[in-house]
Amino acid sequence: MTHRFDPTSLREYDIRGIVGKTLGTADAYAIGRGFATHVRRAGGTRVAVGWDGRVSSVSLRDELVRGLTESGVDVVRTGLGPTPMLYFAEATLEVDGAVQITGSHNPADYNGFKMVLQHGPFFGEQIQSIGKMAEEGDWEEGTGEVTDADIEDLYVDRLFAGYSGGEFRIGWDNGNGAGGRILEKLVARLPGEHHMLYTEIDGSFPNHHPDPTEEKNLVDLKKLVAEKGLDFGIAFDGDADRIGAIDGQGRVVWGDQILSILAEPVLRAEPGSTIIADVKASQALYDRIAELGGKPLMWKTGHSLIKVKMKETNSPLAGEMSGHIFFRHEWYGFDDALYAAIRLIGAVRAMGGSLTAIKDRMPELVNTPEMRFQVDESRKFAVVDEILDRLETEGADVNRTDGARVNTADGWWLLRASNTQDVLVARAEAKDQVGLDRLLGQIDHQLALSGLKRGPQAGH
Repeated sequence: MTHRFDPTSLREYDIRGIVGKTLGTADAYAIGRGFATHVRRAGGTRVAVGWDGRVSSVSLRDELVRGLTESGVDVVRTGLGPTPMLYFAEATLEVDGAVQITGSHNPADYNGFKMVLQHGPFFGEQIQSIGKMAEEGDWEEGTGEVTDADIEDLYVDRLFAGYSGGEFRIGWDNGNGAGGRILEKLVARLPGEHHMLYTEIDGSFPNHHPDPTEEKNLVDLKKLVAEKGLDFGIAFDGDADRIGAIDGQGRVVWGDQILSILAEPVLRAEPGSTIIADVKASQALYDRIAELGGKPLMWKTGHSLIKVKMKETNSPLAGEMSGHIFFRHEWYGFDDALYAAIRLIGAVRAMGGSLTAIKDRMPELVNTPEMRFQVDESRKFAVVDEILDRLETEGADVNRTDGARVNTADGWWLLRASNTQDVLVARAEAKDQVGLDRLLGQIDHQLALSGLKRGPQAGH
């Protein structure tokens, strides 16, 4: 038996698509067969499977499990919950791999699969190989068993064990995502006063889109914090592996700013260690890490790539602009927004008790949100290379870690090709608006030389 995937669904870091159009139950079965084959060939026998609250998750789960067992792998179903709960299961149960069925922060009609093999991310070529195996029917055969493990309370216990936060008044927005039940159980044990929004897990996301990195999705949380006069607010994405935060005045504390706060107690515990952030992060973050005696390391965007780099550099903490935060210090190295929230509360307490005051002390910079625009797939990487070559000929100060990040007297700008879509991503940051306009002028000039212009914004 063979199977062909929609080519858009097999992506760099996960498998994702629109259910019934680019992703369906036949794909789930083929993923199960292919992933189980990888597990068997690596000497493994058991896989944990978790799923989020999307309408399509249960039917995809059943076919995934059928595929896994028919390739001779035993399955432990860990239940409906956030992606990090599945990562926790993989780290603590005796399994050789894990699959979470989740559409993350995508719209309600999307779903997908995030995978872990032998404690490392399963990505890139490995994901592409699932497609090749399916086309050739190159699968192991066998009959695996299915069991259920209830790890919810163990996970909550472990999250709570990391709490050193004192008493705060906090607003929480779960956005109807898969972290709802865990959040309710966790908050019930935290001291202080807590107000929660949208903890009910609902895959149609009736209140707002579950992506806390876009300010428009934080409106309800801002209102809650303002009305109740709370200390600060915390929000999660659809599968609770990305965190967002606002201070007591409703100002957004962005992903790189959250990381700069979290880095402080970590660098006290592990002086001189390497803290990793992606190429979209503010220069202020890298400067702050250095100021605290840490080694700042700029790395490529993508949760799989960051996890690999952390192991390599023995880094205790890493983060992405998109709100993925990874702790290896007192944790397992995976991105977990619920755990990041616990550590954020602790860091705020250790740094004087006011997130608003911490935000006040951060340097005033003006920056653009992430600008994304459509570009032909065949030109996507070529354009970035052309721009890099021109800049280097001109003697510009360029970092090529992931695309082009260019430093000038005004600040910096970034242009990189998305690994997951036919878009270019640009961002710029300066000390003032005049400087920012100059940086944007440079981006537009370079694009024009490559026959492109910064067009209308492409969606996620």
